[in-house]
Amino acid sequence: MPPPEPRLVLDEDEALEVLAYLVTAARTQVDEAAEYGPLRLLTAARRLAGFLGPRSSAETAVFARDHVEPMPELAVPREGREEYVARLDELCAQLGGLLARRYGGGPSS
Repeated sequence: MPPPEPRLVLDEDEALEVLAYLVTAARTQVDEAAEYGPLRLLTAARRLAGFLGPRSSAETAVFARDHVEPMPELAVPREGREEYVARLDELCAQLGGLLARRYGGGPSS
């Protein structure tokens, strides 16, 4: 199955917002504790998910809403770290499934 037609999900201002966040977060991370890295990346992912939702395919919108947006915007917790990492692992697995279905080679359910 060929990949779906490309769909514009970010305008230039929105893309610049995400880019600016990532660049400034990279700079901030130089002076912060390493635990803040996942926090910064998840914050960017949540911003991007917010832009994706209303302009993407139904499956992508559901993924953004149900899997990305609920992730807590916290640095890696000192307590409950295993659960937090397991939740990130599940998010990665869900994203992998979405990508496999979208671009071929994955199960359709």
